[in-house]
Amino acid sequence: MVAVVVAAAVVLAVIVERRRPDPPTQGDWPVPRQLDRADFDRADAPWLVAVFSSATCDSCAAVLAKSAVLASADVVVQDVEVVADAVLHQRYGIEAVPTIVVADAEGVVRASFVGPPSATDLWAAVAEVREPGSSPEPQLGQSPGGRAPGPASAGPAGSAGAAP
Repeated sequence: MVAVVVAAAVVLAVIVERRRPDPPTQGDWPVPRQLDRADFDRADAPWLVAVFSSATCDSCAAVLAKSAVLASADVVVQDVEVVADAVLHQRYGIEAVPTIVVADAEGVVRASFVGPPSATDLWAAVAEVREPGSSPEPQLGQSPGGRAPGPASAGPAGSAGAAP
């Protein structure tokens, strides 16, 4: 009799487990596909590395330091802090910080990261978009489909970040 009750309990547990819905998955954080270069410093520079950040985000400071070394005559690096530049965060739908976007002279986003990338990954992604074929890992900063998150592709790349 006890064996029958135990068997019925096991069968019931298996049935209940199968009927439970899958847990919700975390969607990708949105990354803009196009920027209006007039919204950023040195709109005439060939490349923009925009770091969408928050003053309360510890990893944002490290990302800004990694990004700063990329600044040159051809590359403008700009901190877009959520309080100081709230309008830009809203305009471009930034929901997580740090979010790094690399845009060309026309404002097309060619690479992006949501969350803190390693310095090597960030620098390689910028090198690759500036000079295709220059990185041993050309997919860095690209969307999961292998294309830059420009007008023809969807979704961000990189790891998940934190909401601002």
